[in-house]
Amino acid sequence: MANHLELLNELQQLDKVPSLERLRAAQKRRTQQLKRWAVYEKEMQNKKRKAEKRRNANHATAMEAKRHVSFAASVALLEASARNDPEEVRYLLKNNVSPDLCNEDGLTALHQCCIDNYEEMVKIMLNRGASVNAKDNELWTPLHAAATCGHAGLVKVLIQHGADLLAVNSDGNMPYDLCEDDPTLDIIETAMANRGITQEMINETRASVERRMMGDIQELLTEGEDVNHHDSQGTTLLHIAAANGYVQAAELLLEGGARMDLRDTDGWQPLHAAACWGQIHVAELLVSHGASLNAKTFLEETPIDLCEDEEFRAILLDLKHKHDIIMKSQLKHKTSLCRRTSSAGSRGYVLTSTGQRGNCMQTITFSPLSPTTVVLFNTNIGSRMALLKSSVTFNQVIGCHLFNKSVRQMSALLELPQSTVSVVIVKWKHLEATTAQLRSGRPHKLTERDC
Repeated sequence: MANHLELLNELQQLDKVPSLERLRAAQKRRTQQLKRWAVYEKEMQNKKRKAEKRRNANHATAMEAKRHVSFAASVALLEASARNDPEEVRYLLKNNVSPDLCNEDGLTALHQCCIDNYEEMVKIMLNRGASVNAKDNELWTPLHAAATCGHAGLVKVLIQHGADLLAVNSDGNMPYDLCEDDPTLDIIETAMANRGITQEMINETRASVERRMMGDIQELLTEGEDVNHHDSQGTTLLHIAAANGYVQAAELLLEGGARMDLRDTDGWQPLHAAACWGQIHVAELLVSHGASLNAKTFLEETPIDLCEDEEFRAILLDLKHKHDIIMKSQLKHKTSLCRRTSSAGSRGYVLTSTGQRGNCMQTITFSPLSPTTVVLFNTNIGSRMALLKSSVTFNQVIGCHLFNKSVRQMSALLELPQSTVSVVIVKWKHLEATTAQLRSGRPHKLTERDC
């Protein structure tokens, strides 16, 4: 394109030429200008495309960096252990990765290697300071895992590094309880003998967890705390005692006011937990205190439905059968009493008197159909003795559940065996009269006599 001076000279020359020549010169210059502009536009587009390409390349590089996946140290260690990769495990441990890192289930790399029988890996981690007695969420130690799988070589290694032979998992089992391989079991029992472990020590260890729980419960009761408090899963202390078969802890909770109808987030009551985990003694205790064998979970399951042991299921079915007979008999008796007392105005009369002692009000209903029949609704021991001196014969005695008396006092009052009184109290509890104090101690089994 011409510069400024050339254009000035050209204009001076064009002044001397005709108009037609000037028009042609202008068109020529315009054509040159458009060509120059097209070239410039093309160059700018090329520059723009190159800049865009560079930006895309940088963005792709950044995205590649973002796509880089990194795993937590615990995941990396567990994965390398599961692959039986000693070099990777050594590298991770050398870079200060803890050998006791675990996943969400509490499983450590040592647990995993004991399951897979990787003896070299176990030695590497133990030499790097891994805890030989690490526990997962169900309190299983590596020795539990090795004993269950029958890995005799690993059992020897773990015992040499001081594994706890009396470790108890959440099911109440020690490593030797779970071992079905005779050579492995012989190794464990020999080690127990060498350490001087006796049956008394075994029993003491098994009972220690329940004793600690009872101590915690007693502390709660002393401080007046609520024993029905539940955790985020809706689990109460009675649920825990029932699932683990802690009979004495369950008794202490029931005496302290623990409720048997509370449900966890799955709709389980304590009796469901006892039935599922085969805790027969706790189940009998709960049933004797009025727990319902007909209670259903959110999935419409009764305690009997959750029971997998056939012998235990038969016992629960027998308890349910006897309980249904008791309730049916009690309901029939109560209906009969209500019918008799409601007709006192038309077929008899009501006598109200005040005793000489204690100013206790008593109401006696006489029926013309049976002159010697008396129904005592509200009385105490003094008025009871006074009425015994009369010539009236007692047919039925009701209302004793309203007395806040012990079983022994009630037994003496009613002149009945204590076991029968306990059954009577259970009946009244199902009729929502709960003021009676139940007999403490282990539950008695229902017999045909009680029905």
